[in-house]
Amino acid sequence: MTEKTPEAMSAQRKEDTPLEIIRFVIVWIVVLMTIRTLIVEPFNIPSASMIPTLQVGDYIAVTKYDYGWSRFSMPFSPPLFEGRIWNTVPHRGDVAVFRYTQNTSIDYIKRIIGLPGDRVQMRAGELYLNGTLVPRTSLGAYSVMDENRLPQTGIRYLETLPGSAGAAPVTHQILKQTDEGEQNDTREYVVPEGYFFAMGDNRDNSGDSRFQRDNGSDLGYVPMVNLVGKARFVFFSYEAVHPLWQFWQWPFEIRWSHLFATMH
Repeated sequence: MTEKTPEAMSAQRKEDTPLEIIRFVIVWIVVLMTIRTLIVEPFNIPSASMIPTLQVGDYIAVTKYDYGWSRFSMPFSPPLFEGRIWNTVPHRGDVAVFRYTQNTSIDYIKRIIGLPGDRVQMRAGELYLNGTLVPRTSLGAYSVMDENRLPQTGIRYLETLPGSAGAAPVTHQILKQTDEGEQNDTREYVVPEGYFFAMGDNRDNSGDSRFQRDNGSDLGYVPMVNLVGKARFVFFSYEAVHPLWQFWQWPFEIRWSHLFATMH
């Protein structure tokens, strides 16, 4: 048996290197796509509709297994199957990512307020669920900038939604800027089977299920199949007030106190 010289072994390794790199990259792509599809996916918050719970510039971790999986769980949403695998109904109060009803290539994030059979209504700026006023407690005045650097100013409240399926009530923050407008006085909506009713925590700056005009431009009730996952926590938050080239401002742009904030 002929032994390979060190030079021959080195040459062999050099010949194998490009193939090994390609294989390594492919394996990691498969692993990352599997994690992204089945377990967890990062999302960025581009708008003010979930203030004060989520700020513009938040990066959040969204778990994919809470409600089962649909084609919207996968990259590019290939129509490989209908419905959801291991479907689980979300809990009232969950902050969920889902696909926009009018364009399923767009991701939305809102709080789930109503489940199938629930009756949801806004009266004079206050939320009623199944005919009962949802309690809230004032936390005082609040102001923050939105994605256009315009102030979102109003009263911050702690709102307590009744639990569902045996879960505890969910207490979370909302922002109220006015008690006027169509979003604050609605008819009573009855959530159909297979759908949920979603609202933003920034109650007067959110396009959500309260808007159900017949022109096909509103969110309306959201099909359960559109669910992507449950928002868990903020893993990074960046305010982006200064130009990107002002690198010395970067540490001051990070919302350090908001890091790892959980969804309530």
